Amino acid sequence: MAKGKGSNAVQNRAIYSRLSFLQQAAVMLSTLGSSPSGGGNNDSQAAGGPTSSSHQPCLTGGNARVDKSLDALSRRLTTDLRAVSLKTRIRLEPAVKQTICKFCDSVLIEGQSCTSVVENRSKGARKPWADVLVRRCHTCGRQRRYPVSAPRPKRKTERDGVGRKQPLDREAERG
Repeated sequence: MAKGKGSNAVQNRAIYSRLSFLQQAAVMLSTLGSSPSGGGNNDSQAAGGPTSSSHQPCLTGGNARVDKSLDALSRRLTTDLRAVSLKTRIRLEPAVKQTICKFCDSVLIEGQSCTSVVENRSKGARKPWADVLVRRCHTCGRQRRYPVSAPRPKRKTERDGVGRKQPLDREAERG
């Protein structure tokens, strides 16, 4: 007899783990590639090794190239992440989708690869439900707008029956 699956088994576990790996790897490579220290740490300088000027140009030029290749690899992994989710028809969590630029597939990290601002275009910013989070990607310059979750007031027709139109009773009008 075949062993039955448990009631708490997750379907497509391998695909979910692949998506998770792709996302984690893309975020890690993106943070390494765009870190303010220039990508990797210089082990010879950290260990108190020689810091001659002849080594500096080679290291800085190599780090810039490594940073670009890490960013490119990170973008490739996010492209693969989106392709796998679309092909297998598995929806990504909104939090994961908001960390990926829809236009250039780069990972959006606040302060490093994107800038976030909360806007309220209502008159005098009086309406709290009109708050919108605007994320601008530093790679492509495009921006995405996400509503900030504030409770929206009920419509006039849904408030305590006030303002609700009553259906016309044509027979009562005739009589």
